[in-house]
Amino acid sequence: MEFSVSKMKEMIKSQGSKRVSEDSAEELADVLETFAGDVSEEAIAVANDKGRKTVRGEDIRDALK
Repeated sequence: MEFSVSKMKEMIKSQGSKRVSEDSAEELADVLETFAGDVSEEAIAVANDKGRKTVRGEDIRDALK
């Protein structure tokens, strides 16, 4: 999965920045992709522990605890 650079720029600007470099937007995308992958792996393990194949929102929340 890829986060678009334009969305990352938009996200950074929404937090108060007036200018955002391409490099910072790309770096944020890379960090978020890594984080999302880690959370997904943990959520899959949580669902498996509960005897389910389907990952639910609650599994994502539990993965972050």
